[in-house]
Amino acid sequence: MKKAFYLAPVFVAMLGLVGCDKQEEKTTIEFMHSWVEQDRQMVVASLIKKFEAAHPEITVKQVPVEEDAYNTKVITLASSGKLPEVLEVSHDYAKVMDKDHLIDREAVGQVISDVGADNYQEGILRIVRTEDGTSYTGSPINAWMQGIWYSKQALAQQGIAEPKNWQELSHAAQTLNNPANKKFGIALPTAESVMSEQVFSQFALSNGANVFNADGGITLDTPQMREALSFYQQLAKSSMPGSNDVMEIRDAFMNGTVPMAFYSTYMLPSIYAEGKAADLGFVLPSQKSSVVYGNVVSLTISSGLEEAEKSAAKEFVEFIEQPENAAELVLMSPGALLPAIKSVAKVEAYQNNEVVKTFAPLLTELSGEFKNLQAFGSVGDKNFTSMGDVTSSGALAEMVNQATVDNKSVEELIPVAQKKIEGMMAKRQ
Repeated sequence: MKKAFYLAPVFVAMLGLVGCDKQEEKTTIEFMHSWVEQDRQMVVASLIKKFEAAHPEITVKQVPVEEDAYNTKVITLASSGKLPEVLEVSHDYAKVMDKDHLIDREAVGQVISDVGADNYQEGILRIVRTEDGTSYTGSPINAWMQGIWYSKQALAQQGIAEPKNWQELSHAAQTLNNPANKKFGIALPTAESVMSEQVFSQFALSNGANVFNADGGITLDTPQMREALSFYQQLAKSSMPGSNDVMEIRDAFMNGTVPMAFYSTYMLPSIYAEGKAADLGFVLPSQKSSVVYGNVVSLTISSGLEEAEKSAAKEFVEFIEQPENAAELVLMSPGALLPAIKSVAKVEAYQNNEVVKTFAPLLTELSGEFKNLQAFGSVGDKNFTSMGDVTSSGALAEMVNQATVDNKSVEELIPVAQKKIEGMMAKRQ
């Protein structure tokens, strides 16, 4: 009894220490992103520090990965069971991840519910819907979009009004085209590249043509798609000769070779640096409807997590989606990136940024275009995951390249592309 009497307090004390250790035990999660530049890593580090101060029970480690290696890294980590809890991901690749069951739909849905669907820009959640339309692949944080940038002065000198539809765009491009002096009417992507597919998609979708129908059938070979490709082929005759891609288009617009160019909002920082903001115009010529292509960047939560990690991941994503914090990520590339959260525009740091102030009316206009955001493979509230396979196959980019650079017959190209995509889809089933 005496021995037991003296051992009891020691045992109790030991239990107390164990209890303290458990109370102080932290949950560690990883945040993988493609913002590898040092200044951007510092922004992420600052946000993590602020989050950890508010959530001392959670530790967040950032995992920066080069953009070119990002998708491969996701596959490698997923196959080894080491996928980070939170990932920055484009809406296109998020569909691939969802197809491979790498996304916790329930956790992502809870985040969006907690943030509030009405707090996102109108139309942006539609792009991150799952294929069945019941959930989301990520919580949008920012986006870029593309359209036609033009020199107001160049058009005015020729008495050309801002082109509002295909016919006016074609007229403007032909009027401004002067190949004898190495000046062209418009810079249009014609290379066998993803950008060519993206830009062509705006014309096709504006004309009511899509790669899939609501039932998931391939609908490339339609009169609407033929009309869109024929127009694109004709418009390319007023562009620079050869296969042109991202750099050629940007350089042609910046050096004055063309007064109009298809490009993303990543054009804005360069325009600002050159002091040409006052001369810049933006337009989305429509046919049957107005369509804008954009890339939505989301934060997503990986599947198969323990409850503690899942809870910590949700807390972290919701923290980043707070307006002041989301603004810090958007301001890593002001003007180029547009906020997915409406109230970011009211954040003082965002409003006072020099690039944002310079383009304030334009950025407001662009944010209003999120409602017209569309993409091949998105039909209503469905986003077909197989669209990623279609893009990876290069069938559409090849079709555009052969129509514009090789000047092949649209009537021949579209049925070939349709059969190629159908064959690829059949092999994957």
